Amino acid sequence: MPIENWLAFIAASAIMLAIPGPTILLVISYALGHGRKASSATVAGVALGDFTAMTASMLGLGALLATSAALFTVLKWVGATYLIYLGIKLWRAPVGTSAEGEGDVTGRERPLKIFLHTYIVTALNPKSIIFFVAFLPQFLVPTLPFWPQVLIFEVTFLVLATCNAALYGLLASAARNTIRKPSVQRVVNRTGGGLLIGAGLLAAGWKKAVA
Repeated sequence: MPIENWLAFIAASAIMLAIPGPTILLVISYALGHGRKASSATVAGVALGDFTAMTASMLGLGALLATSAALFTVLKWVGATYLIYLGIKLWRAPVGTSAEGEGDVTGRERPLKIFLHTYIVTALNPKSIIFFVAFLPQFLVPTLPFWPQVLIFEVTFLVLATCNAALYGLLASAARNTIRKPSVQRVVNRTGGGLLIGAGLLAAGWKKAVA
């Protein structure tokens, strides 16, 4: 594969990943509400979810979603409903006092559960699956073997996506360490919950692209 194609893919992916979407909003919300342990769980969920979405798109699910309005609608509403559910849950999450440690807050939401939440949101995003179908072929060289190129691009994108999510999570965790008052924690939870609910409503309004 020409190095120019790989570098162009890195540049395009970095720009795309820098723009926060529903998954990054979830990472930030969990990091603010639960701390660094939750941030690590969300980053792992993002990585596996992106891998699932990219692999599914290359195996043909993206093409199927692009032509099947019913399947697209089902996945869209499942993903949107789940985002809204997580937003409401975060909005109503109890807050601790300044004397309570981060471990107590994190204990109310186990890392495995947070990981699964993030994975589901990332992997069940039909817009992302279709996007990968349209995005990756622009950088493929038709005369070269298909799957080795796809593998290189997938690994590259996963590394970039993981670093991006980790950076957002670390920044949000650092900001959380300055938040001690329950009133401020409540504002953070409701802001994050509101953003997730908004992301769910926007996801519900996505329309399937028509060729």
